[in-house]
Amino acid sequence: MTTSPPREDFRLRSVAVAAYGPTILEGIGYGAAIPIVPLLARQLGATVGQAALVAGLLGVGQLCASLPAGAMIARIGERRAMVIASVGGALTAAIAASALSVLVLGAAAFVTGMTWSVFLLARQGFMIDAVPEHLRARALSTLGGSHRIGMVIGPLVGTAVIHQWGIRAAFVASVLASLAALLLVLRVDDLGHEARELGRADPASTWTLLRRHTRVLATLGTSAMTINGLRAVRLSVLPLWGEHIGLSASQVSMVFAIGALVEVAIFYPAGWVMDRRGRAMVAVPCAGLLALGFLVLPLTASLAGLLAVTILMAVGNGLGSGIVMTLGADTAPVVHRAKYLGGWRLCGDIGASGGPLVVSAIIAATGLASASLAVGGLALAGTAWIAHWVSALDRRRR
Repeated sequence: MTTSPPREDFRLRSVAVAAYGPTILEGIGYGAAIPIVPLLARQLGATVGQAALVAGLLGVGQLCASLPAGAMIARIGERRAMVIASVGGALTAAIAASALSVLVLGAAAFVTGMTWSVFLLARQGFMIDAVPEHLRARALSTLGGSHRIGMVIGPLVGTAVIHQWGIRAAFVASVLASLAALLLVLRVDDLGHEARELGRADPASTWTLLRRHTRVLATLGTSAMTINGLRAVRLSVLPLWGEHIGLSASQVSMVFAIGALVEVAIFYPAGWVMDRRGRAMVAVPCAGLLALGFLVLPLTASLAGLLAVTILMAVGNGLGSGIVMTLGADTAPVVHRAKYLGGWRLCGDIGASGGPLVVSAIIAATGLASASLAVGGLALAGTAWIAHWVSALDRRRR
C-alpha cells in the first residue's frame, strides 16, 4: 500500500492553492456548462430523448477514460496529465460553444467526460504524493469538497453569463475556468519520479496489474461502486419525487442548493474523523444515511418533507466526501499506482453510470415509490458489505 513519510509539521494550507485551486476552477467550468448541454441540444433540434443521451455521454466518457487515464498518468506523470486535461477541457468547451449540430455537441460532451476523468485521477495521485499519510483522508476529503464548491459556484456563474449573453456563454465561461486552472497547474511540482521509474523497471499491463489486485477490487472496489451508485441514483430520484408531489422546478432546485451547502460544511470534519477514527466511521454512515433516505422518501408529500430527506442524504453524502479516493489511496501499490487507481476509478464509475440505469428500469416496472424502497433495501445490504470490508481495512492499517 502507498504510504507517505511522517511529516508531522506538514500543513495542508502549504499546498492549498496548487492542490485545490485547479479543482475548484475546473469544477466551476464543469458546473457552468454541464446543466446547459441538454438545453443546447434541444435548441439544435434534438428530441428530449436525444438531449438526455447527449448529456449522458459525459458519464460514458468518464467511464471509458478510467483505465486509459491511469495508463497515461503512469507514463507521463500527474502534472503533465493535468496540463493535458486542462487544455483538453478548454478546447472541448470551445467546440461545444460553437457547435452547430447535435453530433458535434455530443462528441464534445464525450471528450469532456474523458478529460474530467484524467484530471480527477491525476489530482488524486498528486495528493497521495504531496500529503503525509496521517493527513491523507483530510486532504482527499478536502479535494472532494473543493470539487463540490466548484459545482455549487459553477451553475451560479452559468446563470449570470447566460442572462447577459445567451446560452452558449456558459461554455465560454467553462473555457476561461479551464484556462485559469491550467495556470495554477503549471505551478504544481512534478512528484512521483521514483515510483514511475520503478514502474518502468517492472513493466506490467493494466490488466495484469488489476488481476494482481482482484480480491481488493472485488471487495473494497465493490464498496466504492455501491457508494458512487447511491450518490448517482440520489440525483435522479430526488428531483423526480419532487415533481411527483407537485413541486416546481425552482423549488426542487432550491432544495438541492440547500443540500449542497450541507455537504460543503461537512467535508473537512469527515476527513478528520477518517484520519483519527478510521475509514469505516465515515463509510458506514455515508451509505447508511443514503439508504435511510431512500426508504423514507416515499413517506414525504410536501416541500418540507423532501427538504428533510435531502438534508439527511446530504449529510451522508457529505460525510463520504473523499471516502472513495481515500480507500483507493489506502489500497494502491507504490509501483504502478496510477494504473491501479484507473481500475479503482472504473469501479466507482460503473456504479455512477450503472446505478441510474438500473433504477430507471425498476421505475418503469414498478413505479417511483417502489423503486425508492428497492434501492433503500439494496443500500442497506450494501452498507453491511461496506462495514465488513472497510472495517477489515482499518484493522490492517492499524
